[in-house]
Amino acid sequence: MNAGEQRVRKPRADVQRNRAALLETAQRHFLRNGVGTSLDAVAREAGLGPGTLYRHFPTREALLAAVLQSLQTCSEELVARQAEIDQLSDADEVLEQWLRAMEEYFSTFSGLSDPLMAAAQAQAPDDPLRIPCDIFISATDKYVKAAQSAGHVRTSIRGYDLFLAACSIAWIKSNGANEQSLDRLRTLLASGYRERDEKA
Repeated sequence: MNAGEQRVRKPRADVQRNRAALLETAQRHFLRNGVGTSLDAVAREAGLGPGTLYRHFPTREALLAAVLQSLQTCSEELVARQAEIDQLSDADEVLEQWLRAMEEYFSTFSGLSDPLMAAAQAQAPDDPLRIPCDIFISATDKYVKAAQSAGHVRTSIRGYDLFLAACSIAWIKSNGANEQSLDRLRTLLASGYRERDEKA
């Protein structure tokens, strides 16, 4: 590869700076105003025009996916939490803790659960949020199957179902539900997916 090819492939410094500024600004706006924040306001605060924003991120979902990917601390916390969960011996407890970890992650920004559920249900391979959804659904399915093998979860339940349930609780949480109500909802959810003990 010659120097000319390297120059073509490597993004210009100003392009990299613009992208970084947009991501940093978008993160602040998502934290402050939720995922429905004005993208024009994001571009304006970053000192750029809307056209520059849309050249980097053609859709709101593309910007949101990039911001989520750039949130290293949040991602590291989730990975660490999952590693701790994987050390638990009770498959029922593993699934319950994983659902709570997903709920907390889906609460990173107000309204985040909406585009995640839309991406998961649309089955659109080109949706930039589809990849994180697939990762969450696959992990949940693994924990569901382990709990089913242990006799804790109904055989009709799928990881996709509980992914949507965790998104729903995160959505309710972002709309102001108190912790007592959320705990009752979690209990109600668990009573629905757990296998009944016919001896009780």
